[in-house]
Amino acid sequence: MLNSFFSPLRFGILFALLVVLTWRWLPRWMRALTLVPLLACALMTLPWVANAMIGWQEGRTAVSETCLQSPPQVVVVLSGGISRQPTDETDFSALGESSLRRLIGAVDRLRQQPDAKLVVSGGSTVYGVGEGALMRDFAERLGVARESMLLEGASHSTWQNAQFVRALEPNLPSRIWLVTSAVHMPRSQYAFEQAGFEVCAWPVDTRYARANSIGYYLPSTKALAKSDAVLREWFGEAAYRLGWFRSTTRNPWAHVDER
Repeated sequence: MLNSFFSPLRFGILFALLVVLTWRWLPRWMRALTLVPLLACALMTLPWVANAMIGWQEGRTAVSETCLQSPPQVVVVLSGGISRQPTDETDFSALGESSLRRLIGAVDRLRQQPDAKLVVSGGSTVYGVGEGALMRDFAERLGVARESMLLEGASHSTWQNAQFVRALEPNLPSRIWLVTSAVHMPRSQYAFEQAGFEVCAWPVDTRYARANSIGYYLPSTKALAKSDAVLREWFGEAAYRLGWFRSTTRNPWAHVDER
């Protein structure tokens, strides 16, 4: 419910309907005020606005030179959803774009550190097949040795990712590489730091794009998706910092915390 509310398009449509239904009873000053959120929703469908938002969000974290000089020996990658119902744990094409990009980024990191361990974090999907299990098995197909991987397959949110990875046995070193989408990294880094990790960020799956045509200034569904992603991250991070949705058990609000 809340995740839908924080979609610019859905919010704009619902708000517009409300304004239309109540217009005749609204005072003049309130009619003028209603134009502000409607304009904001419209602006977030423009690529130049969406990319400004996502560029700022992705720019909040960067790879540390200290981490490159003295790299952690554990790489933790977070699942990023699936695109359809998997038929089994080898149906890798069911992995969503974010999951694939994150895993490829983690494998690239491992190729620079052949002795490092890979930890894949992500629980079962509504279809009963674990995102983390799919990613682990795909990592094996990409050449990562099974014995050098650990699976955390119970989490359903970023907060749970951090808490459940911290609880793995044998205990992991406190200093880790964290691999996730760049737009998702600030919230993920905060969650893992709260779980007691020293995080070396390895952001991947960047979505920022510069102007390349007249279409950059016209409304698009891709721009809307980027705006949605940033709003979810801002809301999710604020909720974590305020102490909301930190439960380590699944709850009715888990869908708010989309990866």
